[in-house]
This record gives sequence, C-alpha cells and structure tokens, in this order.
Amino acid sequence: MISPATRQAALASLALAVAAPAVQAQAQFPVLNAVLVTATRTPQPARDIISDSLSIGAEEIQRSGAGSITELLQRQRGIEVARNGGPGTNSSIFLRGSNGNQVVVLVDGVRIGSASSGAAAWNAIPLGAIDHIEVVYGPLSTIYGADAIGGVVQIFTRKGEGSLALDASVLAGSYGTRAGTASISGKAGAFSYALGAGKERADGFSATLPGSASYNKDDDGYDRKHANGQLSWQLAPGQELGALFLHTDQQADFDSGATVRAWSTQKIDTVGLYSRNRLNRDWQMTTQVAQSRDKSGSFTSTASQIDTTQTQYSWQNDIALGSDSLQLLAEHRKEEVASNTAALVRERSTTSWAASYNMKRGDHLLAAAARNDDSSQYGSRSTGSLGYGYRFSPALRLNASYGTSFRAPTFNELYYPGYGLPANRPERGRNSEIGLHYEQGGTTLGAVAYRNRLSDLLVNTTPCPVPGFRFGCAYNVNQATLEGISLSARQQLGNAFTLSASADLQNPQDDSAGKQLARRAKRHGNVALEYTAGSLSAGAEWQLSSDRFDDAANRNRLGGYGLLNLYAAWDFAPSWSATLRWNNVAGKHYELARNYGTAGSAVYAGLRYSYK
Repeated sequence: MISPATRQAALASLALAVAAPAVQAQAQFPVLNAVLVTATRTPQPARDIISDSLSIGAEEIQRSGAGSITELLQRQRGIEVARNGGPGTNSSIFLRGSNGNQVVVLVDGVRIGSASSGAAAWNAIPLGAIDHIEVVYGPLSTIYGADAIGGVVQIFTRKGEGSLALDASVLAGSYGTRAGTASISGKAGAFSYALGAGKERADGFSATLPGSASYNKDDDGYDRKHANGQLSWQLAPGQELGALFLHTDQQADFDSGATVRAWSTQKIDTVGLYSRNRLNRDWQMTTQVAQSRDKSGSFTSTASQIDTTQTQYSWQNDIALGSDSLQLLAEHRKEEVASNTAALVRERSTTSWAASYNMKRGDHLLAAAARNDDSSQYGSRSTGSLGYGYRFSPALRLNASYGTSFRAPTFNELYYPGYGLPANRPERGRNSEIGLHYEQGGTTLGAVAYRNRLSDLLVNTTPCPVPGFRFGCAYNVNQATLEGISLSARQQLGNAFTLSASADLQNPQDDSAGKQLARRAKRHGNVALEYTAGSLSAGAEWQLSSDRFDDAANRNRLGGYGLLNLYAAWDFAPSWSATLRWNNVAGKHYELARNYGTAGSAVYAGLRYSYK
C-alpha cells in the first residue's frame, strides 16, 4: 500500500491544484488546446480527453538534443527506462510501473512489437524519423485490445502539409557518435508527401561492467539506418487515400564473455494503406490494412533468430451526434512467428469489435467504451471503461475513470521449450484513477492518483506445477498492484525563464511475493529550467530516481541516481540552427540494469537546416 507520507503528498498536491489562482489578469482561452489522436483514435482537443496523456512535439524533440527515443521518454513523467548497455542495446520502457510487454506501441497507427517477447524493440526505433509522440497512461484495452494495461505510446512520422519543406541535420559527439538525417515534405494540389531517411553510428562503450560473467572490455557500438514516408491523395473533398511506411535496420554489438564476438541485428518494417471517407457531414469512415515486421537476431557462439509479422485490418466509423460522438470499430489481427527455434513457429488470429461514446454537456464530460477480442489461441476477452470529467472553470478540470484490460501470453510464455505452457491465460487488469488538471496563463499543474490491480500475472514459477520443467515455467500465479501519484508542474517566470518539474511517487508491488517489481523505483522525477531570449535557448535538467531492485526476489539492489544535463539551441541564421548538449555533467556512475554500463559525461553537437 502507499505510505501515509505519500498519501499526504498526494492530498497536498491535489489541494495545490485546486487552490491555484483561478483568476489572473492575463487569463486566456482556450485552455489545453493541443489536439491528440491516441486516446480516442480520432483527433480530439486535449481539454476534452479524460484519459491522462501528454504530447511531445517536434520542436521539443529538436530542442532536447536527445540521442535516442528512450533518452527522450526517460524525461517524461510516469516513464522509467532499463537498458542493457549503450543506445543500441536491448531497452525496456516501464509506464506507471507496468512491464514493457504491458504497453502497446504504435507507429502511425500500426502496432509494432515481437510476439515472442511481447515488447517493442525500442533500441531500433530511429529518433530522426519521429515528428511527435503521444503517451496515454492507464488501461486502453477497450480502444486497442490486448496488452494495453499500462498505456499506449504512439509515434508519428512527418506528414506532408503546406508548401515545400526541406530539413537536414547532422550530429556528432562522445563515444564516436555521428548521425545524419534528411527529409522533404509538402503538398502539391491534391497530393501530399513526406519522405525521410537517416543513418547513425556510434563506437559506444562496454555494454557490461567488470565483474560480470559476460564482461568484455571492448567498445560495443551500433550502426543504424532508416527510411520513412507518408503519401496521400485527396480524391475529392472528404475522400482521401494514403500510404505510409517505416523501415529501420540496425546492427549492434553486445558482450558475451571475453573471447566471443557477439552482435545483434534488429529490423522493423511497417507499411499501411488507408482510405478515409466522409460519408456525410456527421459520419467519417476509415479503413486500413497494415503490416508490421519485427525481425531480430542474436549471434554469439550460437545463433538465434525470431521474426514476427503482424497483419492488421481495421474498419472505423466515427459518427457525430451533435456535440457528442460515437465510434464503432471492427478489427482483425494475425500474428505469425518464424524462428530457428521450431517450437515458436506459430500463429494466432484475433477478431475484435468495439464501441465508444464521448459526451459533452456544458462543463460535463463522459466517455464510455466496450470491446470484445476473440482469439484463436486464448479465447474471448471482454473489456470496458467509464470516465467522467468536470470543469470547475475553463482552467481547472477534474477527471475520474475506471477501466479493465488484459495482456495476451507471449509466444515464449506459451511455447518456448522448457519454459512455455500452452494453457497459460491472459493477465488481467482493473484500474481506477482520479486527477486534477489546471492550466491558465503561464501556469500548468497536474496531479493524478491511480491504482491498477493485476491478476493472473505470468511469471517464472519454480518448481513448475506441471511435471517435466526442470528449471521452472511461465505460469499464471502472481498478483500485483501498480499504485501511485503522478505530479507535474510548469511555470513561466517572466518573459525568459520556464521552470518545469514532475514527480512520480509509486508502489509497483508483486502482491504474491510481497516484493517490489524489478527495475522500478518508488520515486522518480525530473526538474528543468529553460531560458529563452530571441534566437537563443538554454536549459538545465535534473533527472532523479530512488533505488530499485534488479531481480524479482529483491536481492540485487540498484542504487538511486541524480543526473544533471545541460543543453542549448541557437537559431544563428535564417533556416539554420545549432544544438549543444552535455549529458551527465558530473560523470555520475549509475546502473539501469545490474552489471550493465551506462554513459558517463558526454557532449553532443548538432547542426540543422530547415527550409519552409
């Protein structure tokens, strides 16, 4: 359970949000005017979305100077990262304490990830291909089906708009890092286009630390290239055909002992075709067929290769009912695995039906959704959600919601020799939360308290209840509780300074074992101060995390850490800008995974040309 001190902090923060000045001379409307897609599968103003969410825009990504998507996400509230070495090595994302395979990851609406591990290959997603990112916290199985227990992260590549735009950038820095990207986008009559490509390399550092059984003192670098694009054609007003794709190909070194050369390969491919048709003033229909492929290989003294293909069909109908909206959805998804491990060569299909209703009545918001997913492997699963929002004023809003979710067993948990059991069932989640959000003038405050109860957790159980598994097996035995308070604040200080901060006070607990879930801290947060004057901006950020455990038994402790990063950006000429970033200024030694290295003090400089 959350400690009394934590509850007091939550109450104080909620009170602060309520007591925030409701009237200021410079108060302006609209409030929360960003538009997000992921929470409801259709564009919605953030002020009308009940789900806790955030958006990372293109300018924020550019100013951040981040070297990878995990580095960028690590600075956001409610998100923790684990990584087995440098940027090219295996990485995991924990959303509100949920596991990496309890988060759905989309690229332009196309689901990506491995059916064998259940997680996306974060280490291979190119930051240079990303226009913006949306994160929605909490269960979204009623919208996206299996695996959306902790939330959904959607990555958007650039879309062609307006006149011709050219963009090119180069970056170089510590550990032999060098990267370059280029893109072109625009619109010509009824045709819009956006195409981009990039390449990056780094010599890296040793993935493991001395004392590890896998230690090799060599540097473990990576080499990645990518290409992406979106094309669309307006056949007539309200009638659009489009295509999109992303390709990324990476090779990275890792450690597997002092005498063995070890490397991995990772390829991600997505492709989609869609038709968006406005049937009348109140009814829009979107039909999409898409496919994603996650192909990974690991090469040491032996070789392992796993290739996941997901083929997805969706038929979405958005119907306006005055100020309200109704969405009807039908989906079919087929997962196929090819591998040199014969037992994993399998497939399964899931057919889904869903309906959601969003209501606006004055200061009241209501969202309700229900979905059924019928799988050829695990059978039928139904989920539902209900949310309510109330605006005390244009600046202050209360949200409350309840939702159920589930995670499908991975192919490893079902079929891997000596570990998987075909009878394993999906994990189940029940989440309730309440939040206050305030935004007015230069002040933004947020406080969200949540409790997500998980049952039938699939864990490695030793001894296995089924005979014949010498080293244990995957089995539905555990229960867990993910509860906490997520706090955020942003304040404009005069005309030049902006102060922002976030703090997550959480208790990700394995209830069956009475232990803290591995690699998840009870407290983590970020503080940043940014200065802007004309064409120059500069800032400092402090990333903080309390200690964690590297194992389920809580025997191997990972120490807490605080990292100071500095950054600057300068628009020194029309269309030209430069960035400078100094990570881990103090050279702090810390671990995101036991016996795996992290970067020391590192400096990166970038140059960008952007013509519009």
